[in-house]
Amino acid sequence: MDIKRILRHFFTVRFQVRKLFSSESMDRITEAVKAAEIGHHGEIRFVVEAGLDWPLLLRGVTARERAVMVFSQLGVWDTEANNGVLIYLLVADRNVEILGDRGIHAKVGIPGWELICQEMEQQFRNGRFVVGALHGIQAVGQLLKFHFPQTEVSGADSNELPDRPTII
Repeated sequence: MDIKRILRHFFTVRFQVRKLFSSESMDRITEAVKAAEIGHHGEIRFVVEAGLDWPLLLRGVTARERAVMVFSQLGVWDTEANNGVLIYLLVADRNVEILGDRGIHAKVGIPGWELICQEMEQQFRNGRFVVGALHGIQAVGQLLKFHFPQTEVSGADSNELPDRPTII
């Protein structure tokens, strides 16, 4: 059991997340998701969590494991073309995890997601949370455009997941 990690999670609260991501910032992120979803058939979901609850911490749940839980709970896996992507930020750990549904993950793989995560985490370490979020959303959107482009045959795209970021 990592006492430092437990203390970070205990003292990182939703109020702090609201300071990092103001209402204006959330609007900017929403618009970035909308823009990043143009020209392809993918779906992007951005989720921020302040810290893990005690039961999860005591079980030693990692940011990746928690992201998998959130991916399932929010139904990111439930897109028609299996191309939903979750960008999950665990503020207490300053950790980003990106999970893609099987359709997109098969094309991008862990190395592709890790590169985006590392770039976002670098921005977060420098206190630029909104810049990091916008960069990550744009990068995921580019991957989706490459692997799931919108064509005349495929027609218009439907918005299957909410564009507004979620704070949990």
